[in-house]
Amino acid sequence: MSSELGIPDEKILALHDYAVSPLYDEAERIALEYADCMTITGREVTDELFARLRAVYDDDAIVELTAIIAWENASSKFNRALRVPSQQLWKRDG
Repeated sequence: MSSELGIPDEKILALHDYAVSPLYDEAERIALEYADCMTITGREVTDELFARLRAVYDDDAIVELTAIIAWENASSKFNRALRVPSQQLWKRDG
């Protein structure tokens, strides 16, 4: 596995522990928490989380981040409903 964006494999593999992993900085943790809250059923973007997001990102970045997360969520639902198989973009090597 490798990232075309230059993200180290260790960081990708630690994604499930982003909240406590030293590989992620505070801005990344907040963005990932935001993505989780937008994505996971039963979770909500609280006022407190949104305030933390605004402390790190400007309005344009928040709109872009929100649009990307929403697009990926919609795309995932669309593909699942139509039985579109995974393209294995994050498949581990070896």
